[in-house]
Amino acid sequence: MKQKVKVIGGGLAGCECALQLLEAGHPVDMYEMRPFKGTGAHSTDGLAELVCSNSLKSEEPTTASGLLKAELDALGCKLLSLAREARVPSGSALSVDRKMFSELVENKLNSYEHFRLIREEVTELDDTPTVIATGPLTSDAMAAEISELSGEKRLFFYDAIAPIVSAESIDYSKAYFGGRYGKGGDDYLNLPMQRDEYEQFYSELVSAQTVVLHDFEKSELFEGCMPIEEMAKRGSDTIRFGPLKPIGLRNPDTGEKAYAVVQLRRENVAGDCFNLVGFQTNLTYAEQKRVFGLIPALKNAEFLRYGIMHRNTYVYAPKVLDERFRVKGSVTPLYIAGQLSGVEGYVESIMSGMIAGYAMICELFGDAPYELPRDITVVGALCRYIASCPTDFKPMNANFGILPPITDVKDKKARKQAYYERSISSIPMLLNDF
Repeated sequence: MKQKVKVIGGGLAGCECALQLLEAGHPVDMYEMRPFKGTGAHSTDGLAELVCSNSLKSEEPTTASGLLKAELDALGCKLLSLAREARVPSGSALSVDRKMFSELVENKLNSYEHFRLIREEVTELDDTPTVIATGPLTSDAMAAEISELSGEKRLFFYDAIAPIVSAESIDYSKAYFGGRYGKGGDDYLNLPMQRDEYEQFYSELVSAQTVVLHDFEKSELFEGCMPIEEMAKRGSDTIRFGPLKPIGLRNPDTGEKAYAVVQLRRENVAGDCFNLVGFQTNLTYAEQKRVFGLIPALKNAEFLRYGIMHRNTYVYAPKVLDERFRVKGSVTPLYIAGQLSGVEGYVESIMSGMIAGYAMICELFGDAPYELPRDITVVGALCRYIASCPTDFKPMNANFGILPPITDVKDKKARKQAYYERSISSIPMLLNDF
């Protein structure tokens, strides 16, 4: 039997890593502290629980998130195929029924004879080959242990979760189904607002009461999950050109174009609850009900989950990790994967778990380390960023800005297609490296 590996944390990165190790014949002991010790954001004890949103973003190949998925599919990623089994309609995005996805992942892990799930908190590291994938909601004890590796005292930023409302509590006479520019069928429920309705909503939103943050917390807000009220304070049109943009949306019955449009996305396959897209918030619960109730279709909405803000812990990766997510200088094979490693996003976390799993397999087998094509693929570029960001390291998600630019293609759409073709053409080489 091959050497056993300890995976600490049952989130996306930990589960992907465990599946790669199990598939290669390594026994895996996975430690997950829930339900005996909760976090500030999880609502279940399920493995691979999606906390902030049920969307894994676009699958369009001309988007950075779509290109990342295409690369991971080619590399043998395990979780993306399970996510597609649990998908709910959301246009070109890969969104899932959270409960179904979690159950599929747990069932897949349990199908391996040498997988063991241990429900307890790990507070100290030992000399067992280990992958730390405790996620952004790492317990204080483990965060303290990890800080010994990094020498950094402030290893965190703050982000927010959007609320979920009951489908039957929505006023459908003031809403309509449809995708932007008619794409995606009836995947989104659109809640239009005319100018006077929007201006009242905006006025109350920017003056509403929030959960009090300390000054240092305010400076650590993550741009990618900016609370809707903070975004709105940048200007009255900021959210109208962001999550509430009306462009490409018209009421199919009247042809009417609204001044602003809130979009809801199905939260599960049953379609009995909806997520408010882009409405991450730090408003108090009472203010969420009051202010979001000013959206005409949500006047009598029942909130199944209110939005919250929570701390996300991450290491200062350039000082701590190499391009394979291995802890620099560790004698025992030790890796850190997931958002704790400094990647940002669901699929990016899956990627880090996959790479850490591959690297652990190579190290335990005695193979020479492989090199990622850092200047061709999103996977390689993210790994390079994690290990060698020169200044002001912050968590990073997939984007074309981390790739060398393609300058000889002027058309924007054609240029994104060129990024895709350049990357995918390199995958056979990348597979040989693995």
